[in-house]
Amino acid sequence: MASSLLSRAFVRSFGAINVPNHTKTFATKVSALSLASKKRKGRKISMVTAYDYPSAVHCARAEIDIILVGDSVAMVELGYDTTQPVTVDQMIHHCQSVKRGVEQSNANTTPLLVGDMPFGSYEFEDTDVALRNAYKFVKEAGVDAVKMEGGSPARARTAKMVVDGGVAVMGHIGLTPQAISVIGGFRAQGRTASRARALLDDAMRLQDAGAFSVVLECVPANVAEAITETLEIPTIGIGAGGYTSGQVLVYHDMLGMLSHPHHEQFMPKFCKQYAEVGHAIQSGLQEFKADVESGTFPSDKYSPYVMTEKERMAFDALLKQDEDERKRKHDEAAVKMTAADEYEQLSLYGQDNSSKK
Repeated sequence: MASSLLSRAFVRSFGAINVPNHTKTFATKVSALSLASKKRKGRKISMVTAYDYPSAVHCARAEIDIILVGDSVAMVELGYDTTQPVTVDQMIHHCQSVKRGVEQSNANTTPLLVGDMPFGSYEFEDTDVALRNAYKFVKEAGVDAVKMEGGSPARARTAKMVVDGGVAVMGHIGLTPQAISVIGGFRAQGRTASRARALLDDAMRLQDAGAFSVVLECVPANVAEAITETLEIPTIGIGAGGYTSGQVLVYHDMLGMLSHPHHEQFMPKFCKQYAEVGHAIQSGLQEFKADVESGTFPSDKYSPYVMTEKERMAFDALLKQDEDERKRKHDEAAVKMTAADEYEQLSLYGQDNSSKK
């Protein structure tokens, strides 16, 4: 009775709360357990590497199983040559953006959100460092799990420490971009019998450490198949053939977000493009530039805000009052700008630009 009275008082004071429709239904949440079930049932897992709010919305609405906020953001969105420069704080910033996109997508399924722990955030002998950073990803970015590269005994100990601390871990073996300085570049891995066997041992160590899945990057298909058949946990392949439990591609690569020759030259061989969005973007930007320069944009259609005739006349009268003063100030500014323009056209070093328009 008392709570009912309080509720009515709240409504009288502040008004009724209109709950958006999308909060009235609950999306199905992808989890580590549901992914393991998919593997057992022979159903493939989809994963996309994405870095921001719009891409997260698209991935969630497409019902992608896992979104990985990868440290490849360093190369794809921040312009670095490797993944190594990106920091924990930068990764958390991008994870937060993706988290908001997932939450506001109004999708029927909520993907599992994995944050990539960047280079220098978990490799220390003191595994507490890794655990503290993993907690930051969960508490500040709201991720469901973290990913770390490598499957050595030391890395497995770190993974176990993080899992025992309550944070789910996705492993990553094969081509491990954070170790580019050691492996000598972006090269395929596991192409000799001994190295392939070592990758299998890495994968088993990660499973024993409690990892819920393992990414296999740039390894021969038969090696990926052997690892997948050996493990109970799912494998996610990228450049590892079709026998893995699932596949991952980078959002920008698979949709052709960039269309310039440099990007096309370095497009990974394993990446299938499902769209050429970059060409449409480039075309749209060029069309916008042409419309602005020709004066066709904005037309009256895109200038919707107008004054009433009465207010227009009043405004014109106000302009008339100080017309001469405004013209004087305009002319003074024009003289200063012309002088500055002439100064810029004279190059102190090298070619004289005075003839350029």
